[in-house]
Amino acid sequence: MTIRLKSVSFCLSQFINVRVLLLALSLGFASYSFATSGFAEELKPDRFEKEIKAIERAIESGSSRNGSVLFVGSSSIKRWKLDESFPKLNAANHGFGGSHLSDSVHFFDRIVTPIAPSTVILYAGDNDIASGKSPESVAKDFQAFVDLTESKLHDCQMLIYIGIKPSTKRWALREKIQAANSKIKAICEANPKLQFVDVWQPMLGDNGEPRPNLLVEDGLHMTDQGYVIWARLLSEHLPSAPADTEAKAD
Repeated sequence: MTIRLKSVSFCLSQFINVRVLLLALSLGFASYSFATSGFAEELKPDRFEKEIKAIERAIESGSSRNGSVLFVGSSSIKRWKLDESFPKLNAANHGFGGSHLSDSVHFFDRIVTPIAPSTVILYAGDNDIASGKSPESVAKDFQAFVDLTESKLHDCQMLIYIGIKPSTKRWALREKIQAANSKIKAICEANPKLQFVDVWQPMLGDNGEPRPNLLVEDGLHMTDQGYVIWARLLSEHLPSAPADTEAKAD
């Protein structure tokens, strides 16, 4: 009887081990499928509450002046030394690192509307694609931002979108990035108050890949040389931008 009970116990434990193994494999496959399927994890906008409150303080203090040329979007905006690129421009920097286009939409009434900008420069979408969002989703969020601009910023002369840049860190996503850029460019071309600034080709080298000197060590964020290119391209749409933005980035 004792031997039989041990045998039954052994079989039961083996059965449980097999079930645990199958469950682990199933969860692993599900995680892999989630990561590669293009389904984006939903991130709550309130993760940026600290940064948004800092921007609101800048608005309240007058550091971000009414009627400014507003730069808004993700870390490529936040890290931009606007006073160096555009020393004669009344510019306000309301970038917040790691943000998606949808986050700029979500916080529109807190970081865009209050200063009634004369022009809005927007860069976002980079993190969106990296998180798994589709080009269609990114373009939809851009259209939502456009709609808010048109309905709430009656004195805004222009909304300029800087196309998603190429980077070594996200080079594997280049087809999706270019698809998102194409869709947003089409939206801009259909509206005279929208401009699309294409930074893709100017940031590529002769080998057709991102120029290493334009990116910092993380392969994602830009060096000062990268911002020289951005400022030069953007200055074509900003009459008050200084001529020295034409300096070479080599």
